[in-house]
Amino acid sequence: MSGQTWGSEPAERIDYGRQIVVQEAEELQRLAKSLGQEFAAATKSIFQCRGSVVVTGMGKAGLIGRKISATLASTGTRSQFLHPAEAVHGDLGQIHQDDVILALSKSGETDELTQLLSPLSDMRIPIIAITSQSNSSLGRAAAVTLELGKIDEACPLGLAPTTSTTAMLAVGDALALVASRVRGFQREDFHRFHPAGSLGWQLSRVETHMRPLEQCRVIDDSRTVREVFSELRKTGRRTGAIMLVTDGGELSGLFTDSDLAKMFESRRDSEFDDPITNVMTHSPISILAGSKMSDVVDILAGRRISELPVVDEQNKPVGLIDITDIVAFAVQDSGSDDTEPALYIHKKSAA
Repeated sequence: MSGQTWGSEPAERIDYGRQIVVQEAEELQRLAKSLGQEFAAATKSIFQCRGSVVVTGMGKAGLIGRKISATLASTGTRSQFLHPAEAVHGDLGQIHQDDVILALSKSGETDELTQLLSPLSDMRIPIIAITSQSNSSLGRAAAVTLELGKIDEACPLGLAPTTSTTAMLAVGDALALVASRVRGFQREDFHRFHPAGSLGWQLSRVETHMRPLEQCRVIDDSRTVREVFSELRKTGRRTGAIMLVTDGGELSGLFTDSDLAKMFESRRDSEFDDPITNVMTHSPISILAGSKMSDVVDILAGRRISELPVVDEQNKPVGLIDITDIVAFAVQDSGSDDTEPALYIHKKSAA
């Protein structure tokens, strides 16, 4: 339509958005193929660093640098971000002789960064540069230069850092994760650095969240159904399951409120005076103490059950996980930016 401004039609905006994503994706594909010995040298320098990997960059590159530093720190590499403008006004004192500098600059000529090169050289601090030009001031001063090559920004003016910062972020992630893998960083290590939120929750041990034995309903499996319900009186949080044990204390069965409801619905009144072993679930699914909460979620979702006994190596109950406890955590943690456990269970169930 004549006189219509660009972007008034949704299709135009969608198409242009796709072009931007494709352009950045193609740049990452090119960059991935270009990684070589310099990348290997950079990861070796990071892995062997006895101090911290100090990440620095100005403007948008600096914002990317902060994220790279955070990724390094959370995957086993000590790291901090140093603002280059603050560095030349005294913050260079934060740097130790065992540190390594990871400097980001598309041009390699950013004033605030180039002012750091001489002092860093005097301090004999090795520099890893991520820049488009290896022959730039930053590239020449660096011990290792990861050259991005010529990059066309996705910005229609070709000015706003877009594709270049995407490339820097990808290279930074690659450096962090390769160094982490070389270091043998495991899930347990990740949990140590990330104890909060749903990621930390999934990696925590079941004992942290289970209902301890004193809050659970546990009784000898030789009793009748009527005896079980007349004798068991538990205060506090009520769970919908009773754990049945042998004379030796080993878990032998599970009887739930759903099992009781089925007996009422089927009018099986005579069975209330029969041994509970006749109606309980024999050898119920359980989980070993010391297991991760992610394993709990897998079992609850995969088997579609609501209660999960926690046992020791002798198959003796030490506690119980009730699905309502997991839902309660999800509600408390609803402000987290991580995937919530309840949603995680839902996805597992649908898979």
